[in-house]
Amino acid sequence: MTKKQIDILLSTGNFPEVTGQRKLVETHISWVIVCDHFVYKIKKPIQYSFLDFSTLELRKYYCHKEIELNQRFAKDVYLKVLPIFKIQDYLAIGGTKGTILDYAVKMRKMNPDKQMDVLLTKDKVTPTDIRNLAERIAQFHGNAKIIYKKNVLDIKQRFNDLVAEKKFLSACFGIDKVGVIDHAIGTSNTFLDKNKKLLENRLSSGFFRDCHGDLHSRNIFLLPTPQPFDCLEFNDDYRHIDVLNEIAFLCMDLDAFGKRELSDLCIEHYNLKFPAMRTQEECNFFIYYKCYRANIRAKVNSLRAKSASNEEEKKKALAEVKKYLDLMKSYLELLING
Repeated sequence: MTKKQIDILLSTGNFPEVTGQRKLVETHISWVIVCDHFVYKIKKPIQYSFLDFSTLELRKYYCHKEIELNQRFAKDVYLKVLPIFKIQDYLAIGGTKGTILDYAVKMRKMNPDKQMDVLLTKDKVTPTDIRNLAERIAQFHGNAKIIYKKNVLDIKQRFNDLVAEKKFLSACFGIDKVGVIDHAIGTSNTFLDKNKKLLENRLSSGFFRDCHGDLHSRNIFLLPTPQPFDCLEFNDDYRHIDVLNEIAFLCMDLDAFGKRELSDLCIEHYNLKFPAMRTQEECNFFIYYKCYRANIRAKVNSLRAKSASNEEEKKKALAEVKKYLDLMKSYLELLING
């Protein structure tokens, strides 16, 4: 579909049920239409090095895969895949008549006030919420498919990709501020080379699993039962990771919100239910994974700053870059100082 067709669908298109609301939320890879009781997610016809939605058949395949993967922990949220039909100039989600233009993932709408990132900003996430969430994730990881074949050092290149943002960030912050990037890359390379054997042992021991892949507070609702959603369906390699890498993302996110006590509680309770961090060396890997996740968030926000449509958006994205660079630096210090 095109953006013009999305606009037609929003204004005059037919939906499976009557709805007074048709709100569009656009991401870099999807159009999401929020209705009164349901949400419809449509993949953009795009192709990147890590993602390919370029054909109708691929978009259909990944819609079904999104349903399949998310039903592992959100069965009542991810409902079905529906075709989008074109009948002359008329568009409809669902039905049987017309030419199939595209596909949509139908999801049950959840209360946006219960989204975890929203609750964190209001200081409404409790230790009980965190224990329940950690237990839910531990249970999911315990049942997830074990991955035995993977290049465990692929994380090195992903970490080092941050160097591509150095020139832009130097112009924004000054060279002194981004010196942490070279320091981080050097520390990461040394750490991974030194601990390659441990990573290989974790792979053979079953700690690499088919995880969520994007587990942070914006992808969790507290209803109050914890409800993760929106896992990565478009690239298996991004989900086939060390379980410590996954829980580290959530804990890093809590750190970024200034909730260190909740972050510590999260990994402590998770590890109690699913002992994935058994030695000091594995504790160091947990810190490294938090460092890696802060690195990725810094890069993502740098890219957002580059593509910002106005100065306010750019300023906001750069503030996020600074926050994550500072967080990455704090984790590096923990790694270096033991």
